[in-house]
Amino acid sequence: MLNEATVDRVYLARGSTDLRKSIDGLAVLVKEEFDLDPFSSSLFVFCNRGRDKLKILHWEHNGFWLYYRRLERGKFHWPSDSSTVPLKISPRQLRWLLDGLSLDQKQAHPVVT
Repeated sequence: MLNEATVDRVYLARGSTDLRKSIDGLAVLVKEEFDLDPFSSSLFVFCNRGRDKLKILHWEHNGFWLYYRRLERGKFHWPSDSSTVPLKISPRQLRWLLDGLSLDQKQAHPVVT
């Protein structure tokens, strides 16, 4: 089960990713294209061209988790920007995305720090 409490950061791979890639292929993308450490406590989120499938790569203690989500109906509100720089979002925004909402919820209560 994905535990957001242990996650420091969430990065979205903008545009689409070939989801035939497994853990090793996605880790290489994180390291070489994003210039980030796949062994960090961050989540790296990838979406297919059809916007109906996601993969989330996550390192925990001594191994990788690879989460896969497929929608039976509908699409994820995914940023279509073709930039190779990943989009940094909060765990809260990831939850919105997984729930079928936009990353920018105008009616959400602001986070108090």
